[in-house]
Amino acid sequence: MSLTSTALANRLLSRGKFRHLQILLKLTELGSVQRAADAIGVTQSSVTQTLLSLEELLGAALFHRHARGVRPTPACTELLPVVRQLYSGLLEAAASLAARQQSGRSVVRMVASSSATHGVLIARLPAFFDAHPGIEVHLHEAESDDQLLAIARGEVDLVACRRPAIVPQGWAFEPMVDDCLEVVCAPNHPLRRRRSLDWSLLLRQRWLLAPAGSVARERFDGLMVAHRGEPQTFPLVTRQIGPLASLLSSSELLCLLPRSFVQHLIDTGQLATLPAPEQLALGSIGLLMPQSEIGQAAATLAAFLRAPLKSRSTAGSGVALGRPRRRAQGPSGPDS
Repeated sequence: MSLTSTALANRLLSRGKFRHLQILLKLTELGSVQRAADAIGVTQSSVTQTLLSLEELLGAALFHRHARGVRPTPACTELLPVVRQLYSGLLEAAASLAARQQSGRSVVRMVASSSATHGVLIARLPAFFDAHPGIEVHLHEAESDDQLLAIARGEVDLVACRRPAIVPQGWAFEPMVDDCLEVVCAPNHPLRRRRSLDWSLLLRQRWLLAPAGSVARERFDGLMVAHRGEPQTFPLVTRQIGPLASLLSSSELLCLLPRSFVQHLIDTGQLATLPAPEQLALGSIGLLMPQSEIGQAAATLAAFLRAPLKSRSTAGSGVALGRPRRRAQGPSGPDS
């Protein structure tokens, strides 16, 4: 007779071990009992026995055995996303406890979009750590739906992003700074010598494209339709700042990007912008925060980040990213 989900859950709660999670993941990753044992630092027989006990608990085979090792069964494949989430949560909890026990620090779990990371956090976090050395921030980068998933799973205390189309229940969005789209290029791009430009000329250039679904790509596609442009495109589509910056700084490519995303590279003179024929405003970058049950460390970080953002004077343009905002605006779509 097969077990009900409740009975199976109770069995796992009473007899399951964290070691089960680790061995399941290592066997999936390495495909070998011996390699998994070496990676964990236990004997091969220990891995085999732990796997057998987990399969007995679940009432299902998790791996096919073959001469060269093991490979996951369909049941194992279905379990993997949940197991990875549980194991990741365990490691996060251990890191938080270790930080508190070893240095007395409180931990804030934070997720941020690329634009929020480069446009706000890079500039503000060093000053925050100087003012609050007892708080440790665990920062992970994620976009749109992945941010909301982190909230739904209870994996995050604060999210720095643009306002999502739907703000999760029990959370609120607080704008911090304005943003806009810019035509980004190398500092020595030939078009920088022109005082004014129009889209008919710009759209005849060669462009690096932002990923499909990003606000920058949606605006760019709209401009192409509106101005009947047929630009040449470079055969790489990415949101990774390293390849983008390298290609733009060493070629005559153009790219339409949020200013927040490349602000630090503009400030240091690695990249530059062209005068767009029209302003391409974006929604503000801000913080998603729980409306209740926010920890003291997270509340302290949120208050610091929401304080007025001072202009940055650097070796580059010295231009501040927008101005601080105090009231929430409407949805702006997915971040770039």
